[in-house]
Amino acid sequence: MNLNGKVAWVVGGSSGIGAAVARELVSRGATVAISARRQDELDEVSAGTMLALAADVTDAASLTSVASHIRDELGPIDLVVLSAAYWEQMSPYDWDTGIFNRHVEVNLIGMSNAIAAVLPPMLARRSGVIAGIASVAGYRGLAGSEAYGATKAAQINMLESLRIHVARSGVRVTTICPGFVRTDATAGNTFPMPFIIEADTAARSICDGLERERTEIVFPLPMAILMKAARLVPVSMWSRLWSRSSPPDGARLNLEGHI
Repeated sequence: MNLNGKVAWVVGGSSGIGAAVARELVSRGATVAISARRQDELDEVSAGTMLALAADVTDAASLTSVASHIRDELGPIDLVVLSAAYWEQMSPYDWDTGIFNRHVEVNLIGMSNAIAAVLPPMLARRSGVIAGIASVAGYRGLAGSEAYGATKAAQINMLESLRIHVARSGVRVTTICPGFVRTDATAGNTFPMPFIIEADTAARSICDGLERERTEIVFPLPMAILMKAARLVPVSMWSRLWSRSSPPDGARLNLEGHI
């Protein structure tokens, strides 16, 4: 996929990986629209080079309206990058259903809402790319990632199911699974973050993968190898390994932090 001249929409483009991807798309010649809840942050990222439209991924109607606005102003959407995400630390000793539900609303239902806003026109045109940013945190269960990891695993499954379902339609679905990326969300983490990379580096990996029409984009490479291998570890062994390293107070982990 040659990104030059394509119309791209980055959902969750006001910060972190989403903002970096938007800038990288512009540098590669794409016409870019970005959306997120805060207009001032969108305007700062855009700096006059993108169409910036406020929208909340938990509000399906607002995303449908923004998608329509983009098509009217820029033309058919060739690529949508679904980057909106939420994480908040949880403890099993103080299980908060509100926090868990918020993860589901933003990460899972929000991704569904964004897909609904672009998929019908793409299917009608028999062309388009839906690129959803999940996480390697969705590969296996991790202590402290009960809410975040669960929604990332669900995103991976949803994107794969959609890919299979629309395989003959002309629409392509790409799953993006970053490891640790240096963003505002990871700035406060006190635990080791192996193989951490900058957001700009992540954006280049994503855009390179999109141009090469990869089905799955996982980075950085050492983390990709590590987490792919983790899938092969038997469940009982995986549980024993992590239970030994889990702190007794349920200290919490955000594996990716790309919000």
